[in-house]
Amino acid sequence: MHIPNRATGIGLAVLGAAVAYGGSLLPPVPGQQVGPNVFPMVIGIGLVLCGIAIAIGIGKSFEEPEEVVASEDGAHVPADAVAPVPHAALKTIVPPLLLLFYAFTVDHLGFIPTAAVMVATTCFALGGTWRSALILALCAPPAVHLVFAKLLRVPLPPGLLPIPW
Repeated sequence: MHIPNRATGIGLAVLGAAVAYGGSLLPPVPGQQVGPNVFPMVIGIGLVLCGIAIAIGIGKSFEEPEEVVASEDGAHVPADAVAPVPHAALKTIVPPLLLLFYAFTVDHLGFIPTAAVMVATTCFALGGTWRSALILALCAPPAVHLVFAKLLRVPLPPGLLPIPW
């Protein structure tokens, strides 16, 4: 059964709204600027934004059409059924290796450099270009650091190069 993107996006947005509403009902902790109600609200708002993006079709233009080739008997089959996909093995091996890399190096290198390596490696493993890997590796870890360390006050390891902000 195929569920249309619009239905998936609307469902995700409704789920996000419910999570954000539930988070807003949690009582704040007296004397703390950020309490237990903030994290569910941030996650809920993120789900709503992602749901809206899926529902209106943002990112759909980035989907690659399936390449069809003729097989030996003349039937048209997907191209990846005839030739092996070069990144297929990477997709299964990279995630556990990256988790091990993160577990053993985050305390020494710090969150931002470790996350940058993870993001770039994941981008390459999924078939991305070096430009997209570089942009994601430079933008995503500092953004995550700002949300968790500054907004939610979750301590992240500074590592060798502590960033003063």
